[in-house]
Amino acid sequence: GWFLLWLLPSILRARASPEMRPSPTLCRQSPTKASCRGVGLRKFPKELGQGIKYLELSNNFIQNLSGSYMPGFGQLEYLDVCFNQLEAVSATALTRLPRLRSLLLGSNHLDRNYLANGEAFHLLRNIEVLDLSVNNLESHMASWYISNLTSLRVLDLSGNVMTKLLAGTFRSSPRLRQLDLSNNYIMEIQEGAFEPLEELEVLNLALNSLHCISGFSLMQLQVLNLSHNALELFFSKEGAEPYLLRVLDLSHNRLLSFPELPKAHDLTHLNLSNNLIASLLPGSPHPREFVLLYKEMERFNRTVRPAAALTRVADLDLSNNRLELFPFSFFHLLGSLHSLSLARNCLQDVARDSVSNGSMELSVRSLDLHSNALRVLPRWFFHSLPHLESMDLGSNSLQPCGSQGSNMGRDLGGDSHTSAPRDTCTPFYNVPRLKHLSLSRNNISRLQPHAFSQTLLLSLDLSGNRDLSMPTGALRGLELSLQELSLRDNQMDEGQAALPCLGTLRVLDLSGNQLSLLPTGLSCAPLESLDLRHNNLQTLGELGSWSRSLRAVSVAGNPWSCCSLGWLDT
Repeated sequence: GWFLLWLLPSILRARASPEMRPSPTLCRQSPTKASCRGVGLRKFPKELGQGIKYLELSNNFIQNLSGSYMPGFGQLEYLDVCFNQLEAVSATALTRLPRLRSLLLGSNHLDRNYLANGEAFHLLRNIEVLDLSVNNLESHMASWYISNLTSLRVLDLSGNVMTKLLAGTFRSSPRLRQLDLSNNYIMEIQEGAFEPLEELEVLNLALNSLHCISGFSLMQLQVLNLSHNALELFFSKEGAEPYLLRVLDLSHNRLLSFPELPKAHDLTHLNLSNNLIASLLPGSPHPREFVLLYKEMERFNRTVRPAAALTRVADLDLSNNRLELFPFSFFHLLGSLHSLSLARNCLQDVARDSVSNGSMELSVRSLDLHSNALRVLPRWFFHSLPHLESMDLGSNSLQPCGSQGSNMGRDLGGDSHTSAPRDTCTPFYNVPRLKHLSLSRNNISRLQPHAFSQTLLLSLDLSGNRDLSMPTGALRGLELSLQELSLRDNQMDEGQAALPCLGTLRVLDLSGNQLSLLPTGLSCAPLESLDLRHNNLQTLGELGSWSRSLRAVSVAGNPWSCCSLGWLDT
């Protein structure tokens, strides 16, 4: 006992010492910035020095912002109190922050005292950036919080429980430029809800429950995200002024037809993936399940040519729909299209307009057709894609034709291929601009000689073609161009994997085969990465000078012989 009495004065002095207080010492501070992120604070750190402009208090346990704890913060411009337990914000506290421009309050409990808190928020006349995400706010609560924020430019209301947008929600925030309403339960947007937002540029309505967008008229909007809703209908309202929309995401909805877009706009990126679109041809009948639930549907009694409004679209994603036909006439109208994805559809054939007489060309450079039901691509298909550089044809049923040689490969009529009738194989030779090609999982059993002659590929994926046989000459013509080759998971033995002298090959994947010896053609390749996992290799034998360029070698899953490990020295 006497020992504790003797020690008590020292303990009290230590507790009274400023340098022993947990809050300021755990905060990182510069003259104008302070970060107290995740240091266990339960109240505002009033001990911080004067002149702080940037203060981060996220990931703590602060329950209220009270004026009594906030002296000396009149210079504060940025305040982050996200991921706390905040439920009360006093008017006194906000009056002491006259220069505050950015207030981040996401992931708190601001639904609990929303009336008093919203009254205090009326003092934030200069606030430009406000984060109220994940606060369990209902529609009327959110409206009350922002009802007097006339300077607001950026607003985040994502992750709340809003079910509709009220007509007057944004009446007091006409300067909003970015608005995030994603991940709510919004089913209804009352007429005129967005009308005051004449400067709005970015709108995120993803992950809601919207069924219909009719009369879309946000002329000045540049980015619109409506993904992950339940949209069955989207059409815009024609007006005298041009639309400025550049990016439109309608993915993961229930659209049964191509959306009706305004004629005048700057749209460059359009995502329609994961919908129920079955046809792109103009005047096509709508599927039977296209029930007329809305009065706006009467507009579809007339013929619509949606592609006419897409002259500037560079990136179009139609993957994961129900398309059975590749309509050249539709994509031909998209004169700026560079990237096109039709992956994971039901494509069985490609269709060319008979009146085009073969002159129809697309501007596409990257084409993704993987996971369809394609069996043959005709020669004219490649002629119509003169700028094609990258092509993914994985998970189809395409068999490459063979060519009689590099000279005959120049025959553009497509009659020079051998070993298979022209209506059962696809000619991949003489496609001069094609650089990247994937033919993975196509059930290719044998590659014919000169299959890629006059096609100067940089990368080729032939993986997942079980028991593929690749005789000498199959890759002839790629000796001076090919840099990456994948023969993964083909169950090939060394007799089925004959490689020519590939003088530029840097990456080779031979994993998942039955090789007991390395292909002899490797002696020419300046390999940097070699994957040999899961084969039948007992040794790599004598490695030549080619091995000196290697930087990564994967060899797991082989029955290595402990008596033949000299290759490890190399």
